Amino acid sequence: MPNQNEDIQKSSALPPAVLVLGGTGRSGALVAQGLAERGLHARTAARSGADVKFDWDDVATYGPALAGADRVYLVTPVGRTKFVHQVAEFFDLATAAGVRHVTYLSAYASDKAPAEIEIYAVERELARRTAFSHSILRPAWVMQNFSDQHLPLIGDAFIVPTGGQKEAFVDAHDIAAVAIETLIDPEAHAGALYSPTGPEALTVAEVAEIVSSAVGRPIVHADIDADAWINGAVEAGFVPADYAVMLRWLTGTIISGNGATPNGDVEKVTGRPATSFRDFAMRHAAAWSLQPAG
Repeated sequence: MPNQNEDIQKSSALPPAVLVLGGTGRSGALVAQGLAERGLHARTAARSGADVKFDWDDVATYGPALAGADRVYLVTPVGRTKFVHQVAEFFDLATAAGVRHVTYLSAYASDKAPAEIEIYAVERELARRTAFSHSILRPAWVMQNFSDQHLPLIGDAFIVPTGGQKEAFVDAHDIAAVAIETLIDPEAHAGALYSPTGPEALTVAEVAEIVSSAVGRPIVHADIDADAWINGAVEAGFVPADYAVMLRWLTGTIISGNGATPNGDVEKVTGRPATSFRDFAMRHAAAWSLQPAG
C-alpha cells in the first residue's frame, strides 16, 4: 500500500483545496461549481470522471485525494448502509493531512434512523473528533428525485409509497448553497446543524399536479404499498437487498406523518429564500416532457 502520509504532503505549494467527495454527483457537482465561482480551489473526487479518483473501498485513494486539502464536503458511500468504519479511517487520514473542517451531507431525521443505517453514526464520529470542526446538513427529500431516475415517471405516474402524507421537498441547488457557505466560512458554521427544506410541505399528489402544469399533460401519483415497492426495487436489481431497510425508513418517515416540515435554514444561511417546487418544475420541465405517456 502506498505511504498515505507521503501522499497527503504532496501539493503543499498549491493553495489549500476543498475536497468534494461525490464530486460528480447530484449535490457534489453543484458544491464544486459554486466554490469555484466564489474563487476557491475545489477538487472533485469520485470513482471516475472527477479531478481525482476516490473509492471508499480502496483506502489507497484516500491520501492522494486529501493531499493539500484543508476542508472536505463529505458524501458517504451510496447504495449501502454500513460505512462508519471506512469514514473513521478517512477521518484519521484527514487529521494527518491538516483538514480543519468537514461538512457532512447527512439526512433528515438521521438521529431517528434504525441502528443498522450508519448515517447518524457518522455524525457521532464527527462529534468526537477534535482536530477539525464540522457542520452537518440534514436535508429533506430532494426535488431532483422526481426529475432523474430515482422516481421516474412510469405511465405518467410517480410511483412511491407516502400514505398521502407531506414532505418539504428541497432543491439540490439549495442544499449545495448551504454547504458552500459552511465551507467558505467554517468558523461561522462550526458545530452547526442545518436541515435544508423547501418553502412548503407537499404530498406527491400535489407534486404531480405541479408537474402536470409544467408539462401540459396529466401526471398522477400512484401511492403503492410500501412493501410491494421496496420488494420490487430489490427484485429488479435497482438496490441491493440490504438497502431495503433504508428505503423502508425513508418512506416510513413520510408515511407516519413525520416527514420534513418547512423551516428557514436555507434563507438563514444563504440570505435567499428556498426554491419552490413550482419554480423547480418549470426549470426541469424538459425532464418530464421527454418521457412519453405510457
